[in-house]
Amino acid sequence: MATVPEFVVDHAHAGLPERLRDSHGRVISDLRVSITDRCNYKCVYCRTGQSGAQYAELSTKDYLRLIRSFVSLGIDKVRLTGGEPLLRRDLPEMVRELSGWRTPSGQPLDIAITTNGHLLEGLAQPLKDAGLSRVTVSMDAVDQEVFERVTRVPGSYPAVVRGIRAAQEAGLGPVKVNCVLLRGFNDHQIEAFAEFSRAEDVIVRFIEFMPLEEDRAWTPETVVPMAEIVARLNAVRPLVALPPSHLSETARRFTFADGRGEIGIIAPVSEPFCGHCSRIRLTSDGMLRTCLFSQSDHDLVGVMRRGATDDDLRAWIRSVVQHKEARHHIGEPGFLQPSRSMVHIGG
Repeated sequence: MATVPEFVVDHAHAGLPERLRDSHGRVISDLRVSITDRCNYKCVYCRTGQSGAQYAELSTKDYLRLIRSFVSLGIDKVRLTGGEPLLRRDLPEMVRELSGWRTPSGQPLDIAITTNGHLLEGLAQPLKDAGLSRVTVSMDAVDQEVFERVTRVPGSYPAVVRGIRAAQEAGLGPVKVNCVLLRGFNDHQIEAFAEFSRAEDVIVRFIEFMPLEEDRAWTPETVVPMAEIVARLNAVRPLVALPPSHLSETARRFTFADGRGEIGIIAPVSEPFCGHCSRIRLTSDGMLRTCLFSQSDHDLVGVMRRGATDDDLRAWIRSVVQHKEARHHIGEPGFLQPSRSMVHIGG
């Protein structure tokens, strides 16, 4: 396992480096790292089912060195994604290493994982013990038949529910449950998800379907917009708006009148939030992406393998982030889908 360098751990007598910013003045504080392109599900909005992993994985040592460079620039939130990150056998060790790091201001990292939850039951407690802060589970129905029609894996629904409960019991709650809504496929689950949030004490977040799937089948008609979701929930139980938890919050937050349950709605299509974006992404094969909808990758691992020093890596990252896109252009004339689908970028 890679050792933690001095610049990550000891800042008592060092001046703090300038925060990582793009040319639009946005502070970049959130790094999403895909640690595998493999997945044990074949969700219909994500994969065609015709192919599996298409991109390589790095060694844990290489991931840690790259992440270390971002942390030294002020990144304070690291989310490990995939593919399915729980397929990496060394995941608890990676989390344990990250949990010992400190930001330039001396604070511990906020370490999160996004998972499909299938393997979470057995890993929730070890990950919590290793230092994991939070977990988000992707779950697109609370009806077993619908859920398994999405994942195309028999028996997946009860495994995920057990995983969510294990995460709650391990102290990783409140667990966030992300549901991508597709009109005519799972949008009839909206009201049931509200009850699931209340019954399981989880935060359910509905996500508008974006043009990021492998088979490029997205159309505007498949999107269930925020206004419709709010109206349907209000018809069942009146919603009460909650304030954002931070400036770059992607979800509009709601609870119900009795305070039980929380709903978030992430609406990148109908109500984009690009102006406050604080995220950059590292793919499983070591490419830096400045936006989900970027048309190109930036070969960070190649720079490292050509002998870059830590200072070289930091300077290169700063130069790339300066070109971060101002916003996406979904639904506009001439919109181009990104060069990679979501499963090959990392959620």
